[in-house]
Amino acid sequence: MDDNLIVITAEESGERIDALLARCLEEFSRSAIQRLIEQGNVSLSGRPIKKNYKCSAGDCFQILLPELEEVPLIAQDIPLDVVYEDEDLIVVNKVRGMVVHPAPGHPDGTLVNALLWHCGDTLSGVGGEKRPGIVHRIDKDTSGLLIVAKNDFAHQGLSDQLSDHSLYREYEAIVRGNIREDSGTVDAPIGRHPTDRKRMTVTYKNSKPAVTHWQVISRYRGYTHIRCRLETGRTHQIRVHMASIGHPLLGDYTYGAPSPDKGLEGQCLHARRLRFIHPRTGEEHISEAPLPPYFTDVINKLGGELI
Repeated sequence: MDDNLIVITAEESGERIDALLARCLEEFSRSAIQRLIEQGNVSLSGRPIKKNYKCSAGDCFQILLPELEEVPLIAQDIPLDVVYEDEDLIVVNKVRGMVVHPAPGHPDGTLVNALLWHCGDTLSGVGGEKRPGIVHRIDKDTSGLLIVAKNDFAHQGLSDQLSDHSLYREYEAIVRGNIREDSGTVDAPIGRHPTDRKRMTVTYKNSKPAVTHWQVISRYRGYTHIRCRLETGRTHQIRVHMASIGHPLLGDYTYGAPSPDKGLEGQCLHARRLRFIHPRTGEEHISEAPLPPYFTDVINKLGGELI
């Protein structure tokens, strides 16, 4: 199949096609999706459709993505919540909705653009031209802590800790359903979905090992507040693993409910705590980021249903 041609199947009836694609193609904004549709790049049974087309369960859409254009990275004066910074690295608390690095549909306005303004030309080059300083990533709609390297020495040291699983990453999430156990571990390999390359899935074919440890914080009527610790760092790992055991994240369109829940669009997931060894000093460093308003608002809505 053409590298720029992808196939997405609707699971529910009644959703607009532009909303469906904006949910499934996270790196594209809804306006960018609408332009693709208007240009005739989205078809159903070989025929172009309109952006207000209402999907039916089982509809299989073909989307022809445009060739990537080289867009120069620019520094942009975008506010950053800096949790820690020194001459080697910076820890930032990323806001929900911000893309980490430029991608199709998001040529600017990303965390990388903000970092270029804040750090100048001091970012590490190990991550590549489009991802300077980026040691690890979190999804657009996931909030919380990220480490960024300012030089290649720090980048290599932090990457080594990612590889040997000594870099401690703790998240908090709200999942659908009541989890009976107080804690557990999902040890299941993750790879690309066989028919939708934008999604990941638990699979033993062309996959990599993935381990997520979870612990219940609070139980509500129909929902559970959990803490997750990543042993590995696969794409969408927490989202895929929790969905695989029947508890998808609240607000996760891709792996969970097909429509907004509790007023939330996008997964309720926050990177709460980081612990790592500073590559230059050898000392342990711990960073924490409090739960953001969108997350606490959900807890408040659920507060009267504590069980």
